[in-house]
Amino acid sequence: MVKAVVAGASGGIGQPLSLLLKLSPYVDELALYDVVASPGVAADLSHISTKAKVTGYLPADDGLKAALTGADVVVIPAGIPRKPGMTRDDLFNINAGIVRDLITGIALYSPSAFILIISNPVNSTVPIAAEVLKKHGVFDPKKLFGVTTLDVVRAETFTASVAGKPDPSVFKIPVVGGHSGDTIVPLLSLSEPKVEIADPDRASLVNRIQFGGDEVVQAKEGKGSATLSMAHAGFRFVESILKAVAGETGIVENTFVYLSGVSGGDDVKSITGLDFFSVPVELGPSGAVKVTNILPQVSEYEKGLLEVAYTGLAANIKKGVDFIVGAPEAK
Repeated sequence: MVKAVVAGASGGIGQPLSLLLKLSPYVDELALYDVVASPGVAADLSHISTKAKVTGYLPADDGLKAALTGADVVVIPAGIPRKPGMTRDDLFNINAGIVRDLITGIALYSPSAFILIISNPVNSTVPIAAEVLKKHGVFDPKKLFGVTTLDVVRAETFTASVAGKPDPSVFKIPVVGGHSGDTIVPLLSLSEPKVEIADPDRASLVNRIQFGGDEVVQAKEGKGSATLSMAHAGFRFVESILKAVAGETGIVENTFVYLSGVSGGDDVKSITGLDFFSVPVELGPSGAVKVTNILPQVSEYEKGLLEVAYTGLAANIKKGVDFIVGAPEAK
């Protein structure tokens, strides 16, 4: 029996992600948590004729505890989008606080669950989660993941378009680094099947993958961001985890992990100088089994992209760690 939880289930990502999870044959129980509307979303989804039993919870009446207790997988798309007049620091402080509080709940009520973080900024919220889990003595690096799959999905889609291929799913393109702007590094030189894309098309393609979110925000005229494609990408990663738990082997996904806690991660850390980095990770029943260090294989062009990413990531990671480590102890 697999219980999956979506924390932030009523939002633009949460609702379609919950729908996809309701349709999954790997999910037996689906708990939806949010500060508003989650019982209604659960009632709606519960009419779908698939096996997953759906329940919805609000903060009242120990709703977070009820949602999380017995969870095998917790996916967190919770948070708010940036609004007019709001600085990036304002947005960070709000979303960081939301993630901190949800992770505290996981530490208390489902400490052995797989934790998949979608809430932005992922480069900082994953380190926040790690520090909260450490404080509670329940940090398992093999079970904490930053979901960077949307970058991979965009790389597949946009590369297929440039290469004139009708089916993006034929491509396997590693995307490493982080999950914002120029911390996202698509390794086109390691694409399978191989593609030869020269400048200026290559630079344009890399930029589109890195800043694809802006494209959606502009198309939605500032009234929304990438929610449906993110829900798809989130589900793709959740399902990979669930397949691995079910015993399927050979499953590899790019994901933002704590390097020193996963076999092979220290090889990547020795190159990047970073504690967290998105890399290809083999998944198994216990979570992250092995990191594959593909950085020595990158092209000279990509080495330049990586150097930029390292600088940005170092600052993002520190900001996340400082949010928890520098916070005063609750009395």
